Amino acid sequence: MLNKYYFWLKVLALAGIVLAIYLLYEQATLPAFTPCYVNSVVNCDAIIKGQVAKTFGIPTPIYGLVGYVLILFAATTRRAKLLFGTATGGLIFCLTIGYIELFQLHTVCPVCITCQILMIAVFTLSTLVLRHPTETV
Repeated sequence: MLNKYYFWLKVLALAGIVLAIYLLYEQATLPAFTPCYVNSVVNCDAIIKGQVAKTFGIPTPIYGLVGYVLILFAATTRRAKLLFGTATGGLIFCLTIGYIELFQLHTVCPVCITCQILMIAVFTLSTLVLRHPTETV
């Protein structure tokens, strides 16, 4: 069972890396057409060029990219505590950004929502890995 958890953690981390790179690309190039834009409420503008585009002066998608790379590393090397710690921090970060987008900016970023769902899944799996009785690392 533990092998399945680690497999899915790697898949989720790779998906998160792709989404973070997409947001970084959108933020760096600011293309005229963005597939993420649906309407004035459902779009990625808040994270690409809006109020949450940067966190502590660093582009917000970089935090996601670093977090998902660290999750991939922890899952690949089977470091359960590092995995759980990174997933916990990532979940708190994702939910904070989601709260700001939804309740303060009244915007829904489809890519961010997907990242948040991925992070909830990563957190859940990392909890299962950490609680697995045969895990020693």
